[in-house]
Amino acid sequence: MNNRTLAIIAGVLLGILLISSSAFVVKETEKAVLLRFGELVRSYYEPGLYFKFPFAEKLRKFDARIQTVDSSPVRMLNSENKFMMVDSYAKYRISDVSKFYIATRGDERNAVRLLSEQINDRLRNQFGVRDLHEVVSGERDELMSEITKNLNLVAQKNLGVEVIDVRVKRIDLPPEVSESVFQRMRAGRELEARDHRAKGEEASERIRANADRQEVVIVSEAYRQSEELRGGGDAEAAAIYAAAYNKNPEFYRFTRSLQAYKESFKSKSDMLLVEPDSEFFRYLKNPKGE
Repeated sequence: MNNRTLAIIAGVLLGILLISSSAFVVKETEKAVLLRFGELVRSYYEPGLYFKFPFAEKLRKFDARIQTVDSSPVRMLNSENKFMMVDSYAKYRISDVSKFYIATRGDERNAVRLLSEQINDRLRNQFGVRDLHEVVSGERDELMSEITKNLNLVAQKNLGVEVIDVRVKRIDLPPEVSESVFQRMRAGRELEARDHRAKGEEASERIRANADRQEVVIVSEAYRQSEELRGGGDAEAAAIYAAAYNKNPEFYRFTRSLQAYKESFKSKSDMLLVEPDSEFFRYLKNPKGE
């Protein structure tokens, strides 16, 4: 291999090295800034292939997708002078990459730290003029919308990022006050439970008294109706007996005697002591009862 061949090979390798160090690709999910000797010279790139001067220019890429700032729980004081442990997070994405690079010095951890401080400051200001009920349920959505809107304006101006949403994940009481608060809540619930039980017992007594009164009325009415029916039946039976007796007195006496015999000798163990010439046996001695 002669010197000319070596020179060609060296030239090709040098060209490949220069092309590989000067060409770069910007993806759709990325934002990039171009630095020339440490100075920002370009910050807007559409997705595609680009070239830069080797060694003199340097490219910095950042994720353009939505990012999350997960802040650590912070101790805050509300309008009732009660401390709360507030755990929050925020969603953001880079809107102005040149401003973002200058504000954070190209370190995304600085952006997370600055956003966390801004979020906690605004939460502290808002919680300081609201009580626990308002921040937990009453005005929570309105509060988060206001903080998101205010923080987004500041973040776009100072950091070059768009704040999409700010949310509170959890609100806890500090350990030193949670027990006393739970005791008060438990006492309140017990008082409410006793009140409900008292009202229930009062209602049950009222219902029971009404049921007892209705029972007496129903039983009395039923007894009255039964006596009326029994009296009517007895009167009707007496009328039937009287009619039968008037129609054929002898037959009536005969059937009554047979019924008496049947009732008297119903069981083998029954015993009857009467005189032999008693009227009870008149139809046993003579079918005509004579």
